[in-house]
Amino acid sequence: MASNLWSQDQFSCPVCLDLLKDPVTTACGHSYCMGCIKNCWDQTDHTGVYSCPQCRETFTPRPVLRRNTMLVEVVEKLKKTGLNPPPAQSYAGPGDVPCDFCTGRKFKAVKSCLTCLASYCETHVKPHYEGAAFKRHKLINAIGNLEQMLCAEHQKVLEVFCRTDQACICLLCTDEEHKSHDTVSAEAERIVKQKQLGETQTEIQQRIQERLKEIEELKQAVESLKRSACIEIKESEKIFTELIRSIEKIHTEVIELIGANEKAAVNQAEGRMKKLEQQIAELRRRNAELKQLSETEDHIHFLQNFQPLCAPPEAGDLPSVTVNTDISFGAVRKAVSELKDHIEDFCKGELVKITTTVNETALCTLGSRRSDRRFKVNEVAVYSLQAPEPRNRAEFLKYSCQLTLDPNTANRELCLSEGNRKVTRRRETQRYPDHSERFDSRSQVLCREGLSGTRCYWEIECSEGWASIGVTYKGISRKGADLSCLLGCNDKSWCLSCSDSSYTAWHNNNETAITAPCCPRIGVYLDFNAGTLSFYGVSDTMTLLHRFQNTFTEPLYPGFRLHWFDLFSDSTVTICHLN
Repeated sequence: MASNLWSQDQFSCPVCLDLLKDPVTTACGHSYCMGCIKNCWDQTDHTGVYSCPQCRETFTPRPVLRRNTMLVEVVEKLKKTGLNPPPAQSYAGPGDVPCDFCTGRKFKAVKSCLTCLASYCETHVKPHYEGAAFKRHKLINAIGNLEQMLCAEHQKVLEVFCRTDQACICLLCTDEEHKSHDTVSAEAERIVKQKQLGETQTEIQQRIQERLKEIEELKQAVESLKRSACIEIKESEKIFTELIRSIEKIHTEVIELIGANEKAAVNQAEGRMKKLEQQIAELRRRNAELKQLSETEDHIHFLQNFQPLCAPPEAGDLPSVTVNTDISFGAVRKAVSELKDHIEDFCKGELVKITTTVNETALCTLGSRRSDRRFKVNEVAVYSLQAPEPRNRAEFLKYSCQLTLDPNTANRELCLSEGNRKVTRRRETQRYPDHSERFDSRSQVLCREGLSGTRCYWEIECSEGWASIGVTYKGISRKGADLSCLLGCNDKSWCLSCSDSSYTAWHNNNETAITAPCCPRIGVYLDFNAGTLSFYGVSDTMTLLHRFQNTFTEPLYPGFRLHWFDLFSDSTVTICHLN
């Protein structure tokens, strides 16, 4: 029985860590496989100095190695009695629980004893199976950190579960602080929890299957979408190609028509010019003959030739020709321009229809099939075509929005009227109550409405003084007089400052001077998704004053800042009613 408890390391080679093969012993007393020590010393032949791999004792010259016959017999006996050490892969590695009873290099534990609070390899666990003294010990699969199996207060094994405190306790705990609690054995609670665990696993597996099915459905939908989109793109390209060819054909026909008319007119003019040149030559010839006749001294010759030479030319010989000195194809150009406008207007209307049709088609919707606090997906992917920018006031008015001023934000120098659509800066202080959103130092006010995710248009009329018209995130500072409160002087706001003689655009305290005629009415156009904020002078036409380009990340609140023009006039801003 004692031989069974020998350490396997006593018969292992320190080099290969396997059972000794052809064991030899060096002069210092350490044993190795014949092949292992020869390989070690072969590598140091060039130095002439040979050392023991364990104790590093050196030998000169190289020792002659001979088999250790006693070790050979012991190793052979071990092989016959089946006490070979476990294979190399049974040694404890990273993540394994080492045997607490192995000396030297430890083998991997296979069992842990909750009574002994120790872990054992296959060799050292055998007494627990064979000895009567260990029959009552509880063995489990090897686990690390057995300390956690002890009660921190009594250092006893945790065997009971307290349902009241939802904690594992020892038997002594049941007689003390957990005496009146609902307690059961750990095994009994494990059965209950195991059932709950099984139900949770079943639910999770069911959800995994549901999501795998959803993934498969989404894959099929995406492939179908790709195929459909590809077909539609090809068909659309074909249609647009035909449309372009039609327009190019009209273009060619118009060019050819202009060219044909040009050629006909030029040919007619050149024909008439040729006839005129021939008539000029004939007239010059007759003029020369008349001159010659007038200079002759022979009276008889003069009288005989006078009649035929002085006969007036026939009326048909000098045709009346009208030449248009202001010839142009302005009418043609006007007709082509009108055609362009008609086509653009038509295409714009059709594009809106196409956009509506595409947007009403659910291209891709992702959503959970049922409410789940742990597995929750609520996302919708929206793809849309960008509608064209408005070109005139009638088109801007399609995006008009109703705005009202928020009294809770108005500085006490500002008086609101006309249903909170007009604000006037007065000398007398208004009796507004305290509010966290009120501008306490700057003469500013914001609108109630936050604008986001769409296109919006509104118009403002300013009178008697300067005013700043703009938009801001809700987080703009309201207290104090520094730049963080001023419209346009921080990264949260954008504005246009208007006076009777000039405009200035402001953002993040950066100023942009604008050269444009002043206009009492200002139009503001916000395309939130496109990230554009545009200011227009509104009269008979829309004059773009300035356009900000930015990526807006929060709702924007229209706002105003009023400045006094002089000591006797009140500055006023009115939000216009738009039909």
